[in-house]
Amino acid sequence: MRAARDRPADGFRARRRFGQHFLHEGALIERIVAAVDPRPDQAIVEIGPGRGALTLPLLRLCGELTAIEIDHDLCEHLRRAALGAGTLHLVNEDVLSVDFATLAGGPRRLRIVGNLPYNISTPLLFRILGQLRHVEDVHCTLQREVAQRIGAAPGSKHYGRLSVMVQLDCRVEGLFPIAAAAFRPRPQVESAFLRLVPRPEVSVAPEERAAFSELVRHLFSRRRKTLKSALRGHMGEEHIVQAGCEPASRPQELSVADFARLAAQWSECRHVRSSRESASAPAAPRD
Repeated sequence: MRAARDRPADGFRARRRFGQHFLHEGALIERIVAAVDPRPDQAIVEIGPGRGALTLPLLRLCGELTAIEIDHDLCEHLRRAALGAGTLHLVNEDVLSVDFATLAGGPRRLRIVGNLPYNISTPLLFRILGQLRHVEDVHCTLQREVAQRIGAAPGSKHYGRLSVMVQLDCRVEGLFPIAAAAFRPRPQVESAFLRLVPRPEVSVAPEERAAFSELVRHLFSRRRKTLKSALRGHMGEEHIVQAGCEPASRPQELSVADFARLAAQWSECRHVRSSRESASAPAAPRD
């Protein structure tokens, strides 16, 4: 009986290898569309349109939409379903290989909407973060635990690397929960709908971003340790204090701004070490 309930009326069965779960609850679809509030002059990009539950109402409101769908069979279904609703541009690719700058193709920034496949949600979020200059906002459905991690505050049990990296670049708004019953087939987890809005200000310079990311990864891999212990061999206690942090603090207690200041010290200490090593290196033998 469960297999029959999970089989859509149009005959498409969800493919596990693509992480497919099709949204079907009408009231929820209306709520999502209202939250996105698409306009005809906006560049809307939908990730993982599936059978078109969100695609068609969005398309009717904005007139033109780009949808990224890896499943070729679903692309054919979407082309037919969209006839008369508006102009649908289909990108039949793995979203992790898509260049969002190419999709923008002009001065308009992208408004990204999607039920992000849970099996690739974290790498996909990092890919979007890497191209935020082309993005106006992101509205996405995520596994509830991932959504909690993204929006977590310092000191929370959910606060970690993902929290810091997303919040560095975006304002995070948790909009509403989504029950597993809203999808077919029903997933084993609950979901949540988020809005991510890129921050207009840049708190970490482009040339410092690699150091910031490296520091955050380093510290959260040692989250049980104090900063003094976790950073031993990389920077001294005095550098931690100069960054405005307590050496006895632990990584999960730091704000995004704390990490930014520590990353500056991390880079400076690395530069000093590199200079010393170069100065002490033996000179090349002369002929």
